Amino acid sequence: MNLLRVEKVSMKFGPLLAVNNASLHLSQGEILGLIGPNGSGKSTLLHTICGRILATEGRIELLGIDITNQKPNLRASLGMGIKFQLARIYLEKTVRENILIALQASLSIWNQIRNRTLKQSADEIMKLASDFQLIDHLDTPARELSHGQRQWLELGMVLATKPKLLLLDEPTAGMSPKERSDTSRLIRSASRQCGVLIVEHDLDFIKELCDRICVIHHGEIVATGRPKEIENDERVKEVYLTRA
Repeated sequence: MNLLRVEKVSMKFGPLLAVNNASLHLSQGEILGLIGPNGSGKSTLLHTICGRILATEGRIELLGIDITNQKPNLRASLGMGIKFQLARIYLEKTVRENILIALQASLSIWNQIRNRTLKQSADEIMKLASDFQLIDHLDTPARELSHGQRQWLELGMVLATKPKLLLLDEPTAGMSPKERSDTSRLIRSASRQCGVLIVEHDLDFIKELCDRICVIHHGEIVATGRPKEIENDERVKEVYLTRA
């Protein structure tokens, strides 16, 4: 059974067909890249998967469960985590407090009533901060972090909820080459606990990181394969790579 299955999904905005009969699948532990020129429909397809918008046609399954028309919070309860391009963190709170908030969000109401304390969560906070190179910034307000560090903090917060599927929308936007390299390593590590779907413009980043790549153009998936296969695909060269 696939972790994520998108079957013949279409999305119309009035007369505009933004996504046309798109299909893809993702397995546990796999990193799948979704690339395409500006306006190709990749962000729209991502938004149908996470529930920001509902597909006009087709079917989306998470762990075999039909989530096509489910609200985002219900998708999250089934194990979907998402990080958008702009970091959604609490700027006035410290790194420690941000991670604690994320950990508490993943607890049941009963455990929250029992008042799981900072001390009880300390080991998890330390591990996440260490994994995401923030161990020296635990008591630093998030507003004082660099752009890359803010992105890592949010990624750590999403992983604190222990998602089965992680959706990433341009996770390296605005990063330095060193930050992109570090982010690649962090995502590869995250894939040990969940499947990862990435929408990204940085082709070198995608080719080096992803197990497979889907190419979307004019709303259609025109090719799917391993990085080398995609790199050598003549239609992909025509519709995307030669325009990079």
